[in-house]
Amino acid sequence: MTELTDNQPPIDTDALLLMLRRKERNWVEWGKACQQLQKAGLKPQEIFEATGFEPIQQNQIIVGAQVFDSMIKVGVAPATETHYQRMGSDSLYELRILSQEDRASTADYLFNRNIDSEGSKEVAKAFKEFSYMQQPPAGFTHHPGDAVAYQYWRYIKQQGDLTEKTRLIARGLMFAHSQSARNQIEKLLTALTAPPQKPAPALPVYRLQADEELPRTIALAGEFPIASSSLADVPQMASTGSFQIVRSTWAAGWVSLPGWGVLCKTENPVAILGNKDTLPPKLVGTSTETIVILDRNITEWNEFNYFAVDRDGQLAIEWFDTQPTIELLAQLVLIVHLKRPIDPDTPKDLWELED
Repeated sequence: MTELTDNQPPIDTDALLLMLRRKERNWVEWGKACQQLQKAGLKPQEIFEATGFEPIQQNQIIVGAQVFDSMIKVGVAPATETHYQRMGSDSLYELRILSQEDRASTADYLFNRNIDSEGSKEVAKAFKEFSYMQQPPAGFTHHPGDAVAYQYWRYIKQQGDLTEKTRLIARGLMFAHSQSARNQIEKLLTALTAPPQKPAPALPVYRLQADEELPRTIALAGEFPIASSSLADVPQMASTGSFQIVRSTWAAGWVSLPGWGVLCKTENPVAILGNKDTLPPKLVGTSTETIVILDRNITEWNEFNYFAVDRDGQLAIEWFDTQPTIELLAQLVLIVHLKRPIDPDTPKDLWELED
């Protein structure tokens, strides 16, 4: 006799070892016997030497017996209980990760589907992950078979190979318990045989990367020569929103230029068309067409800029080295030339071209 702690009755160590050595009764009793012997102080290696039950086998039947007792406590079908009393410790061992209620339903499912220990491991793992969900996914019930079917449903949707998809669908249908779960997987099977849908074309998306890509729209007052009064006739315009949208009833024309910093800083800009015959040669250079940008809000003289003034009713662009006595109508902000054309007689090699 061996005395046990924790107020447990003494056990007949020799009788338990003899029962294990002769493999009497069933594996559930073996598991309980191994557990009692270990609690009595015998090491797994000592039990092995006395009975032939290896330490790893002792652990399996001890845990399997605990799972068996817990599922019997919840309730299983009589056929399931009878079956697992005789065999299946390796299958029940895999159910240790489940709750008592889920162990019982899984044991019935494994027996009814004749699933071996390898399948038991797959079912238990899938059911454990499935139980973490607050609500079962649409079409799948809280059942071990549907839990495995749901895992295959996910795998199928992630799989691109047609042969592998077909194999996974067959596996999912084999495990599915409810008809609704089967329907979910059968939809994926139907999708395999359906004509392939043409993929939607890519959307023509372009993201503005630089400030200059967002244009500055400026009202056009006219073309040189132009009356000085025309400068005042142009309404002040403001753009709004991230895309600088312009709303105005001005019908004389508009011009859009890149969002250069000098333009973005203007407060009240006006554009006027010009050419080398109507503007000072120093301003125009060799371009035949030019856009002149004036800011009507800047009328205070400085020696570093050109200004628009009235000369006999006509608008003129001039520079003053001293404070002028004539009224300043606007400051010249920018002159924009067209892209310089390439002369057909110039060298064809780019490295020979100079700006």
